[in-house]
Amino acid sequence: MARRELGPNALRVAQAVASVLPGGPVVVGVSGGADSMALALGAAWAGSRCGASVRAVVVDHGLQPGSAEVAARVVARLEEAGIVAEMRTTHVSDIGGVEAAARAARLTVLSEAGHPVLLGHTLDDQAETVLLGLLRGSGIRSLAGMARRRGLFLRPLLEVRRSETEAACREWGIEWWEDPMNRDRRFARVRARSAVALLSEELGRDVAVALARSAELARVDADHLDEVADQARTVVARGQALDVAATALLPEAVRGRVLRDWLRTVGAGAERAHVAQVERLLSAWRGQGPVQVPGGSVRREAGRLVFGEGES
Repeated sequence: MARRELGPNALRVAQAVASVLPGGPVVVGVSGGADSMALALGAAWAGSRCGASVRAVVVDHGLQPGSAEVAARVVARLEEAGIVAEMRTTHVSDIGGVEAAARAARLTVLSEAGHPVLLGHTLDDQAETVLLGLLRGSGIRSLAGMARRRGLFLRPLLEVRRSETEAACREWGIEWWEDPMNRDRRFARVRARSAVALLSEELGRDVAVALARSAELARVDADHLDEVADQARTVVARGQALDVAATALLPEAVRGRVLRDWLRTVGAGAERAHVAQVERLLSAWRGQGPVQVPGGSVRREAGRLVFGEGES
């Protein structure tokens, strides 16, 4: 397909994909919605120019009646557009909520071959992710939203709007599927989508753009602080323990990350509350006994923080 044949929205999607598309085999995760259909078409356009071998994978989670038929129709549409496509099925556990379980199962299937995986998250998805992170109150990493690159996963459309992917599909002349779960208000992301739209209307400005921009800024800061914490931990570590005096001198933002990562390394729970409890052994030491954390306990002993598995 020649570049001049693309409409403005299709070209925007295609160029966004081309800017990150590696050579060689590439998997595109396709749900059948406008975002992922446009992503697949953009990847096919870009792949023909950079030597990438693009394969679309449609994952059937089996969560809705007729889901296999929907997935098969999506595969057929992709193949009609000249894209190699296949349907894969997966089992979704109900542990941790349907949304999270479906996402984990889907990513596992998409990454099985070990090839780079393109995901169709847009600027609007990023804004919804940041809003949900803000509501959790779980810090700057949560506000950083989704990474453009993480391991095998690439998200080239994080600066593209959902309206642009829909317009791109129209320009390409391909139909997309509207997932009824995207309107089911039992799911937090659906409610977040409505909230972003309502906030934009009430405040008279495009809140999604501001939230996505904040995510970019937060990610830069969070990545830097994580790097500093990694370096600091090598300084304060004493084998499997932490030096109390050296850890206490760390800046608060770095100290919390060091404690969190240390707890995870030794196999303990490391949610914000657990880190705060352990931090009191440094900042509010009054000779108290061990702090209980999932998987064991942390005690202050001979100038060190020591983890004991299963201790009480």
